[in-house]
This record gives sequence, structure tokens and C-alpha cells, in this order.
Amino acid sequence: MDALLATPGLAWLILAAVLAITELLMPGIFLVFVAAGAALTGVVTLIIPEFAVLFQVAVFILATSTAVAIGRRWYAQNPVASADPLLNDRVARLIGEVVTVVEPIVAGKGKVRVGDGEWLASGPDAPIGTHVRIIGAAGTSLTVEPVTA
Repeated sequence: MDALLATPGLAWLILAAVLAITELLMPGIFLVFVAAGAALTGVVTLIIPEFAVLFQVAVFILATSTAVAIGRRWYAQNPVASADPLLNDRVARLIGEVVTVVEPIVAGKGKVRVGDGEWLASGPDAPIGTHVRIIGAAGTSLTVEPVTA
């Protein structure tokens, strides 16, 4: 423990390694930037051993902030493609589905069965049992059109 206090640069590098390993074990794409800030602070502190603790913390904050800004910019310019881009957009996943009218669509309003649930629907008038295609949504109401043969 005394060796770490005597060599703060080494302590910063150990912190960087611990943060990097934690990022590998629990990926979240954030600790890596903090680890980069700690590593840079460790290198600077090893180069300038008489660096005051307050300045070390300032370098750490500046380096981490810079690493986060660079990382955010890089991820914005290089988005990671998702295997299922509509995963959290249930309505978008329904577009194109053919469903059955369970409450007649009269004056543009009614209900359709989607899976085991019923959704509000808007579109041209249609009697119960009619098959319609989902073409969009407005709020909690699906927009439908009749299925043509």
C-alpha cells in the first residue's frame, strides 16, 4: 500500500486496468473511457512525479471528459447495426401484418385482433371478420386498410 502512495502514477495505471477489466466483464461502453482517462493521468503522473493530487484529479477529469466526447462522436458517426432494429418499436413491427376486425370499423373507428389482444383501429369502414392490413399508427390506434386479393 505504501508503494502505491509513493508512486501515484502506478495507482492511476492500476485503476485504469481495473476499470478496463470491469468493462470487459460487464460491457457497457462507458468504463473504457474512464479507464482511458485514468491511464493518461497515470502516464502524466509517472512523467511528472511531483504532480499535486489536485492537478492529477484535474487531468483525470479533463482526460475522461475528452475520451467520452471522442467516443460519443465516434459512435454517432459509426452506429452499431442492430440484428433487430425494431426490437423496442412494437407498432413498427406490426406494419404490414394482416389482422382481423373484431369490432366493426364504423366512421373510421373500430378494433382489430393482433395476436391475442385487441387494438383500436382507424381506417375505412369494415364489418367484423374482415381482414385488414396495418399500414401505420397514430398514438395507440393502428391505421388499417382493406386487404385486396
